[in-house]
Amino acid sequence: MLNENKVIVAMSGGVDSSVAAYLLKEQGYDCHGVTLKLYDETDDNAGKACCTDKDVEDARSISESLGIPFCVYDFKDDFKGEVIDRFVKGYLNGETPNPCIDCNRYIKFRHILKAADKFDARFISTGHYACTEFDKGSGRYLLKKGKYDMKDQSYVLYSLTQDKLSRLLLPIGEMKKEEVREIAEKCGFINSAKPDSQDICFVKNGDYVSFIEDYCKKKFPEGNFVERSGKIIARHKGIIGYTVGQRKGLGIASTEPYFVLEKNVERNEIIIGRAEEQYHKTITADDVNWIAFEKLTSPLKLTAKIRYKHKEVPATVSQLDDKKIIVEFDEPQRAPAKGQAVVFYDGDYVIGGGKIL
Repeated sequence: MLNENKVIVAMSGGVDSSVAAYLLKEQGYDCHGVTLKLYDETDDNAGKACCTDKDVEDARSISESLGIPFCVYDFKDDFKGEVIDRFVKGYLNGETPNPCIDCNRYIKFRHILKAADKFDARFISTGHYACTEFDKGSGRYLLKKGKYDMKDQSYVLYSLTQDKLSRLLLPIGEMKKEEVREIAEKCGFINSAKPDSQDICFVKNGDYVSFIEDYCKKKFPEGNFVERSGKIIARHKGIIGYTVGQRKGLGIASTEPYFVLEKNVERNEIIIGRAEEQYHKTITADDVNWIAFEKLTSPLKLTAKIRYKHKEVPATVSQLDDKKIIVEFDEPQRAPAKGQAVVFYDGDYVIGGGKIL
């Protein structure tokens, strides 16, 4: 039987998870800190991304200062297969992948739950800015936005299943970042002023093109920039070096700017167009996870985000077939990108989400 007072806290080495552990201990929980070692850092990445050796040592230091047990699990092989390989494959297929969402879905929460089972812990916890709630009417566990929009991270958690949500505690979900740092400073945590990680942990200096070329052991050939009509405009330097919606860095001399509209991997072509051509009123998605209900039975009017930083916009979502949904926005949206997530909201509640096709 699981211990209702025991929590496995995912300790990233950052200030958010450290304060989460502190708050849970203050609430009387028996906390155990766990860090997942997912990637071997490089000098170029140290201090810029998560999962570095320094992060592990910071997590260990905080756990010791709190007087809670701490351990490190090595899941580098799993991370390579479930996150890095998906990231590279996505780019090779003309997508714009989101490895942080894949990491949450396939690695972090899966293995933190396994650790909880190993230690007979009823709960798991992270330092995400989001909230959970149990709805007696539906009998389902719900995911809500973090209280303060500037730090809301519910978008990257849309894939959480009922099993994970039922065991998840998010103690900083209703706090401001400034409040979290104040607590860390009062506690004397060594990471109280540590900046948030920004880069993809396994990509040096954000140079994902060099990373993919090294990973695949190949250079990607030049090809054509073409308009939708098929008219060749210029040459590109390799199809993986461009993303949907990109304007800068195309190297095309023109009185009116061009934008990347889509990528045709088979023809090694990048389709470009003017600003107004980027807008789409309808998208499709698959790999859908519903949180508020088990399945979509009729069209729903919700709000949707097509990128982490995207503003929620009104949309109607309908089931297209057994696996796919179709999303119709009230107003056309700029540059929805294949491979990114579309996440649906009803007020503060995350209804679900899927991968844009």
